[in-house]
Amino acid sequence: MISSAYGFNGGFSAPHRAAALAGRDILAAGGSAVEAMVAAAATIAVAYPHMNGIGGDGFWIIHRPGQPPVAVAGCGRAAGLASVDWYAEHGIADAVPARGPLAALTVPGTIAGWRAALQLCPKDNRLPLADLLAPAIALARDGVAVTENQARTTREKLDGLRDVPGFAQAFLHQGQAPKAGHRLVQSALGRTLAQLATAGLDDYYRGDLARTHAGFLQAAGSPLRVDDFSRFDAEVAPPLTTRISAGRLFNSNPPTQGISSLMILALFDRLGVTQPEGFAHLHGLIEATKLAFLQRNAELGDPDYMAGSAQDWLDPDKLDVLVEQIDTERARPWPEVAKPGDTIWMGAADKDGCVVSFIQSVFWEFGSGLVCPDTGVFFQNRGAGFSLAAGPNQLRPFARPFHTLNPALAHLDDGRVLAYGTMGGEGQPQTQAALFSRYALFGQDLQQAITAPRWLLGKTWGDATTSLKLESRFDPALIACLRAAGHHVEMIPDFSDLAGHAGGVALWPDGVIEVGADPRSDGAALGF
Repeated sequence: MISSAYGFNGGFSAPHRAAALAGRDILAAGGSAVEAMVAAAATIAVAYPHMNGIGGDGFWIIHRPGQPPVAVAGCGRAAGLASVDWYAEHGIADAVPARGPLAALTVPGTIAGWRAALQLCPKDNRLPLADLLAPAIALARDGVAVTENQARTTREKLDGLRDVPGFAQAFLHQGQAPKAGHRLVQSALGRTLAQLATAGLDDYYRGDLARTHAGFLQAAGSPLRVDDFSRFDAEVAPPLTTRISAGRLFNSNPPTQGISSLMILALFDRLGVTQPEGFAHLHGLIEATKLAFLQRNAELGDPDYMAGSAQDWLDPDKLDVLVEQIDTERARPWPEVAKPGDTIWMGAADKDGCVVSFIQSVFWEFGSGLVCPDTGVFFQNRGAGFSLAAGPNQLRPFARPFHTLNPALAHLDDGRVLAYGTMGGEGQPQTQAALFSRYALFGQDLQQAITAPRWLLGKTWGDATTSLKLESRFDPALIACLRAAGHHVEMIPDFSDLAGHAGGVALWPDGVIEVGADPRSDGAALGF
């Protein structure tokens, strides 16, 4: 079995090799983990466009030695015009569209997140922004080889995307999905990244780029306007946190589902499971997932409109009561409403002890599909996560939509700092739980924990069924036990995209950096 990569001077995990190399090169040049992540985030926006882009959102958890972790939320808010009444006037009363101009209703937040994260770096040691963006600019200008993952996704989603303005010109070849290995040149996007390198990241919100995008979006029929861009900025705050037997866990605040990821592990920890890969391990995490998702679906949304604080959900007494609802022998009836979404997760650690967990997304594959021809930027459809019905996630002007995104970080009691995460919408908290429990609770090698077979309860990126999906490498006896307990099991292929593209970076107290990447992705784990 492939084991973790190790190094002392830096480590980087990404689901595309070009991004991992860009991050590694910045670390090797003396850059911080934050700077390496910006370089990789720009690069992967070019190299893996079906999963993310600079027209989407991004979230960070940053560990700096001697300081409490910080959460950076590049979480775009809805347009000032975006309301239930505005959509009703446009003939939409049931749900926000998933594609096209009316799906592009939130400000892209990831660039603001890059800017906020960089401002946390010491000013006297920062590398020039042009150096950070140079790999992405070159890749956009010279072309990137389309991955099989992108080619397959484009084929599968083509019917909903081919007629969205700008999509065919940007991402199709002679009107069809490109084949794996096709050279995808994104000249306009390269010029946009070059402009950011010279004018600064704030140009995206209060400069020429903001005016260009606002004019294009308004003409296309989106509710976004230039004032929506100019009023936006990323938010920096303490992350959600809870303590379990292995250490202290951190994750992103609402409107993300970071609370679900923390609840799952906190509830599972209370079950006292001691052996990995058996019925108690999988069943316990699956049943904890159900309880976390039930509360998430009922109460989570923009924190400005939630009934209470998500941190209160992690009160130990409340968790002690909630775990009593888990039947350790029988499955709770399912399904419940599932949350779709896709993304990329990346992690980094530098020689000075800074560790970053980062996630960037356009929600569905290629987001809204709407591409600005002048800039090459395509806009997320994160606004499709809003509800048009009353509740904490109802569409309102300047509100933040529900986010599946949630980068995770942990301070383990033995001194390790672990950054970990995955893509996969509904599957993100579940894959995080699988990875963390195997690595931090049961002592597996980080790469082993990532490679091991995974499960998924409910829908996720690229799939619509709500069964309990198991990769086929699980022991047949375990599968039989899960079925006998009442789980509706569906088998999926080994190393399936449905199981997410996970990764992890662990900084050990002696300075060793351990890195793992997912064989389900096109990525790499680099330690040096």
